[in-house]
Amino acid sequence: MSKPLQVFIGYDERESIAYHVLADSIKRHATIDVNVRPLKLDDIPMFTRPRDPGQSTDFAFSRFMVPYLSDYKNVSIFMDCDMLMRADIAELLADVPERADVSVCQHDYTPSTTTKFDGAVQTPYPRKNWSSLMVFDNAACRKLTPYYVNRASAADLHRLAWAKDIGALPLTWNWLVGEYPDNPDAKCWHWTIGGPWFPDYANTAHADEWRAARDRMLCRGRFAPEELY
Repeated sequence: MSKPLQVFIGYDERESIAYHVLADSIKRHATIDVNVRPLKLDDIPMFTRPRDPGQSTDFAFSRFMVPYLSDYKNVSIFMDCDMLMRADIAELLADVPERADVSVCQHDYTPSTTTKFDGAVQTPYPRKNWSSLMVFDNAACRKLTPYYVNRASAADLHRLAWAKDIGALPLTWNWLVGEYPDNPDAKCWHWTIGGPWFPDYANTAHADEWRAARDRMLCRGRFAPEELY
C-alpha cells in the first residue's frame, strides 16, 4: 500500500480558520490518500531561527523544514494557509516536471500594494511567492537541514538557492487573487494580500466561495465554530 501524500500547511494563530478551510478543501477534492498537517512552530523544536522583523506569518521560514520533517523521503507539498483548493491535488502531482528538486509556480509580478493583512509590509523581491506552494522531492532537498534553515539568508531560502533544478508548475495552482486577472479555471486561489477571514478583506474577490467552503465544512460537523478561531 502506498503511503498518503504529505501536505503541510503553514499555521498561524491569526489565520487558524484559513488553515482548517484549506485542509478541508484539499481532502474534499482529493482522489488519493492525503495526510494534511499544520506546520506549527510548537511541533518543530529543532527550528530555532529567530523571528525576522519583516516576516508576516509564523511559517515564513519554517516551511523549508518540510523535507526534514518528511525524513527526506517521497514527495511532500507545502502550501500557505491563505489558499483554497478547487481541484484534485493528484492533478497537481501530475503537473510536476520530472527530475525537479522542487516545483513551484514561477510568478513574475510586482505587488500592487505596499501593505497586506494586519498592516504587514508587502515587500517586493525576486521570485516573490514562489515558495508559497512547493512540491518537494524530499530526497533531492537534503541541503534543507535544520542547521541550514536556521542560518541561511532569507533571500537564499525564498529564492530557492538551495535547489539545483526548479520545476515550473502552471500558475493556475497558485492564482494570486487581487494581483492576477480573474480566472474561473484557477485550481487554487491564493489571497496573498489578505483573505476574507480578515474583516478588512471580507469583500475581496471570491470571498463568497471561501465562505461557502467554510460553511460546508461546518455543516459536516467536523469542527465547532469556536475551535476554528
